[in-house]
Amino acid sequence: MKSTTVQHGPVTVIALEGNLMGGPDASTLNSQLHALLGQGQKHVVLDLSGVGFINSSGLGLLIGSVNAMQSAGGSLKVAGASEKIRGIIKITKLERLFDMYSTVEEALAAKK
Repeated sequence: MKSTTVQHGPVTVIALEGNLMGGPDASTLNSQLHALLGQGQKHVVLDLSGVGFINSSGLGLLIGSVNAMQSAGGSLKVAGASEKIRGIIKITKLERLFDMYSTVEEALAAKK
């Protein structure tokens, strides 16, 4: 899995490409998010438009990421998830946990 990071004012956008699963990729993203928190950057948008598949480990990573950001007084928004990934999130009843947006632009414009 590849990631690209872009700063939009106080919000960091992390665009992911590939499959969101456990293993080294999950560790890399987790480390990246905690490094941002260490730098005082508490607001993140995860752009999943380049993600084709997510498994239970990937969902666990998203849950842990949301919790870490909220515990630090920040937020994590999810943008660009495919219908397939949205369906998995809905089936697992996690949609209330994630702030989901169709595009990064919508996520950046959202006030919550």
